[in-house]
Parts: sequence; structure tokens; C-alpha cells
Amino acid sequence: MGVTQELASFVAGLYYDDLPPAAVHEAKRCLLDWIGNALGGSRDEPVDLLLATLEELGGTPQASVVGRSIRTSLTHAALLNGYLSHVLDFDDTLTDTVLHPTSPVMPALVALAERDGASGRDLITAFVAGFEVEARLAQAIFPSHYEAGWHITGTAGAVGAAAAASRLLGLDPQRTLWALGIGATQPTGLREHFGTMTKALHPGRAAGNGLLATLLAQRGFTAAEASLEGPNGFLRAMAAEADLGVLTRGLGQDYLICTNGYKPYACGVVNHPIIDGAIHLRNTYGISPEQVDAIEVRASDRPPIPQLAANPDPQTGLSGKFSLAHCAAVGLVDGVALPAQFTDARVRDPQVAALRRRFRVTLHPTVRETEAYVTAVLKDGRRLEVHIPHATGTQANPMSDAALEAKYRGQAGAALPPEQVDAIARLVWDLETLADLRDLAGRWS
Repeated sequence: MGVTQELASFVAGLYYDDLPPAAVHEAKRCLLDWIGNALGGSRDEPVDLLLATLEELGGTPQASVVGRSIRTSLTHAALLNGYLSHVLDFDDTLTDTVLHPTSPVMPALVALAERDGASGRDLITAFVAGFEVEARLAQAIFPSHYEAGWHITGTAGAVGAAAAASRLLGLDPQRTLWALGIGATQPTGLREHFGTMTKALHPGRAAGNGLLATLLAQRGFTAAEASLEGPNGFLRAMAAEADLGVLTRGLGQDYLICTNGYKPYACGVVNHPIIDGAIHLRNTYGISPEQVDAIEVRASDRPPIPQLAANPDPQTGLSGKFSLAHCAAVGLVDGVALPAQFTDARVRDPQVAALRRRFRVTLHPTVRETEAYVTAVLKDGRRLEVHIPHATGTQANPMSDAALEAKYRGQAGAALPPEQVDAIARLVWDLETLADLRDLAGRWS
């Protein structure tokens, strides 16, 4: 049996009772974080532009858009919800591949679940299936795929969305295999677009493409039997070096969803240990920006950190999310790195810009991606250093349920009244008891 067939059989044969409690709980954490991020991004300017364009294209109203009082077609809803859940760059991340796993998969699922009235257990099972497929595919092609310029969330995410949607629709192994293949032939996302409105289009397109793949396969639309591992398949085309074995090693036993990470800061995850360090220096020593002669950082030399280090003077909020200097500066000045720290106005603030110019970074091969050494060199000659071994939100330093819910509430509270924010949180934490997902979807718009 080829690996595409093995993955399809795993997806088609996965049931809720097969899942370990930790995987079930993590799926609920993914959903709560996704809803918060989507609500937080639902009023962002690029969402208006995308929504206006899709409304012009039309479509049967089948599913809702988070934070908006509109309904649109299944694939348009998946695209929009994928976009707005990533537009703030606040969504969950698997740090070993920098894959954002939930933003491509959850939008495809909730669109179908809303149309068909799927249960919470069905959603959890399908989400875990899609998560495992996209996470393993990302591991198989990283880092060469990423270094070639692909945004792995848009490429692996489309296959994950197809897997999840296939499980929710109850497709047999053959049709699931076709869905994976159709998803794999629709890769999207170039890293060149990081720092622009287009970056968030990648998980949106992945969600829509994966959903389309499943709807086609459901009707009998065929694809190659070895779409992933074949001589002209996904792995060979998308990565100079690929690990075929990781796609099925431990499948159904080692659930990668249990290694997921969540963002406390609204920017690229490799910035996070530096932000942790800057905030620690600010809070521990009470230093002000005026006291600082320089911020010195030792960080990993692994991609994409060198690219972020090479962006010392961003001019827009979006590009600020991909600047080590800006992230260190707002950590020290503001003590937080939320969406407000990544607006055009905040990036251009004279105090923040002046501190960015005093930022120095050295990249080391022995420093991990989730690790950083941050030093504040003060004008009085003192050097205050902090070592962050594991950034907040990573598997080794995880966000608690309480911290994750606080993040959700901070985002959701800007878009919904308190009673709806409370109701959503209760429903998500008890998701396995929910008979119809439409009871949840009806509260987020």
C-alpha cells in the first residue's frame, strides 16, 4: 500500500473513540483559538476588500463568515474564514515546520458542518484527521520546501483541509484518496508575500481548495493513486529533499496535534523568544527606552530568522510582524505584542523606530528556533541579559487553558457582546456534547 493510500485509509477509518483524550482536548483548544483569531481579524481592512470581491462573484448562501452577518457559498466561506483567521498572524503554529495548522483546516470543516448540522464529536474527529495529515506532510517536506520559497501553510494545508472534509462527509478510502490528490494538485502560497495582504490569502485558498477537492471526490472526480509519493507527485515536485517515512510513521498512535503551539504575540512565531526576553527585561528591571543604548540578541540561524533579521526598519504594520528589530522594540516599549503593536502607526512611532535603530542581532547555529538571548545595554554601562530557553506558547512552555481563553476573550470581545463571547467559550469547552455545530456557528456573527 502506498503512502497516499495509507493516509486515505487512516482518515476514512478514524473515529472519535479512537482518539486519546489529549488529542480531543487539543482540538478544542485549536477551535477556541481559531474563533478568537477569526473574530479579531474580522474587521481588518483586507477582509473588506476580499469580501467585496467575493460578493461580486456571488454564490449560494450556505455558510456564515465569522464576525460578519453574511452567508455565502461553502468555498467562499472557507476562503474568507481562512483569511480572516490568519490576517493578524496570531494563529497556532507547529514550531518544527512553522505550519499554521488550524487556519486552512477549520474553515473547510465549519462550512460543511454548518451546512449539514454535524455534531461536535464529528468535528473533533475530522479536525484531528486533517491536522495529522497536514502536519506529517509538512514534516516530510520541511525545510527544503520552505527554503525554496513556498508558504507551507498554503501547500500542506490544502491537503489537510481535504482530509478533514473527507472525514466529515464520511467518504470511503478511495474517494478520500482522490480528495487528497485533488488537494495536493492545488498548492498555493509564496513566502515573497510575507508582510503583505496576500500572505493570509494562502490559508484561505488552502481551505477553499481542500473543500473543493473533497466535494469533487465525493461525486467521483478521480485523481492519481500516488499523488503524494509518485514519481511526479507532490513530494518530488515540492521539495528537493523529502522524508517519505514521516508521513505514516506512528500514524494513529503518535498524534502530532498534541505538539501544537499557540501564539501569545501577533507576529511570526520565531520572533516570540525575543519578545519574551524584551518583556522580561522591561518588567524585571523597570527600564525605559530612554535608558537603552542597544538591544543585543543572539538567535537561531535557521530559516526564516535570517530574513526577519534583515528587516530592521519596517514601514508598515504587516512588515513589522516580520522584523526582529520591531518585535524587540515593542516588547521593551509596550510590554506586549498584540495586534495594536503591528499597525502602521505603531511601526512609524518615533520612539519605537529609534529603538529599532539600536537593535543588533547575531545568528548562531547552536541556538534553537524557540530560544533567544536578549541583552539590554544601558547608557550607564550596565548589561542586563535574559536567556529564554523556550518561547511562551511552545510545547516546552505551553499556554494554559486559562491563558488561551484569555487570549480568545481579548480578541472576541472586540467583535461580539460579552454574552456571546461567554456562550462560545462554554460550547467549545464542551464541544463533544454538542449535537449540532450550527448552535455554535449562530453565535459568532
